[in-house]
Amino acid sequence: MNLAYRMRPQKLEGFFGQEHLVGVDKILRKMIERKTLFSMILWGPPGSGKTTLAYIISKSTNSDFYSLSAVQTGKDDLRKIVAAARENLKKNKRTILFIDEIHRWNKAQQDGLLPHVESGLITLIGATTENPSFEVISPLLSRCRVFVLKGLDEKCLEKILDTALSNKEKGLGKYKKKINKDAKELLIRLSGQDARIMLNALEISVTNFKGKSLPAGRQEITADTIKEVFQTRSAGLYDKKADEHYNIISAYIKSMRGSDPDAALYYLARMLENGEDPKFIARRMIILASEDVGLADRGALIQANAAFEGVTKIGMPEAQLILAHATLYLATAKKSREVANALGRAKEAVYEFPNESIPLHLRNAPTKLMKDLGYAKNYTWSDKYVGPKSNLSFLPERLKGKKFFHPEENKK
Repeated sequence: MNLAYRMRPQKLEGFFGQEHLVGVDKILRKMIERKTLFSMILWGPPGSGKTTLAYIISKSTNSDFYSLSAVQTGKDDLRKIVAAARENLKKNKRTILFIDEIHRWNKAQQDGLLPHVESGLITLIGATTENPSFEVISPLLSRCRVFVLKGLDEKCLEKILDTALSNKEKGLGKYKKKINKDAKELLIRLSGQDARIMLNALEISVTNFKGKSLPAGRQEITADTIKEVFQTRSAGLYDKKADEHYNIISAYIKSMRGSDPDAALYYLARMLENGEDPKFIARRMIILASEDVGLADRGALIQANAAFEGVTKIGMPEAQLILAHATLYLATAKKSREVANALGRAKEAVYEFPNESIPLHLRNAPTKLMKDLGYAKNYTWSDKYVGPKSNLSFLPERLKGKKFFHPEENKK
């Protein structure tokens, strides 16, 4: 068993983090102390303690605990657990079903689970890294409480790390190794708030690297060791179909919109390092050029479109420079919402006056009948003047004088 599994606490006293849920007088602590159960969805990032919390709840309430991985199991596994739950009911024993990555169960599988959660035969604890509003069917979601877990902060991770390093029974205490301050800070930072990643990296550092020699035969883990362990680290949370994908592109766009080139570059680099499609990024820049820069910088749309063309022609990795170039241009450009605002006002007018007659003087008159009916009458197109007579409007009569475009917005 790996270190992360061995160090999993059995009671709340050894559980670090999520004080908003398990702190004094908080809802999950009260539930555990009173041994009352209800179905729930634990939504949070990897390594934040979802599985551990489910296990502690089952142990503390003397429930029969079953764990399924949504990736590897289905209805057959559920039938066996339902049968066991019915036997437990005869013994007045409660049954908890923990489903890891519940968002990966399809609608039919979730439908199969629903009646047993609804009847109370099974208490469901689902764990997900994805927004359950999108991934869990509404009837099942309505019968569960959703609790949001936060990524573990540095203090929590440091406590977990120190405990694992000193614990001789389940941890790494028998190796008698220390970790210096720089190495500890680096390990915690590279773990990205994920306790599992941190503990796995710590175990590799202790068991596979000699370390720096200290008095009394002890050894010290250094920052160089941590860098060695993490040199092939995975991309982490980023998934092109997951929440973090949308979170980062949102932060990227908002940073350019807010004229912060440094933040925009950081989010750009995160996307690129995690394998985001560069054309996806370039397309979003084209939208921003019209939506948020508009006529305040008439070259922005040209630059953004040229960036897309350049990315398409050049490809990665050199296309990164093109994206960075355009990102800096758009982030430092003057901003104006006049294009989006003007379009919005025009659309509002369409909703209010959806079928106004087109003025006769703006209609084409390719036939004599149309001319006789007044089509194109009083419209001039010459070197001196283009448009209707001064008392006539380009807009339908009921919208005459309406202003959608406010040039003064561009002067902000």
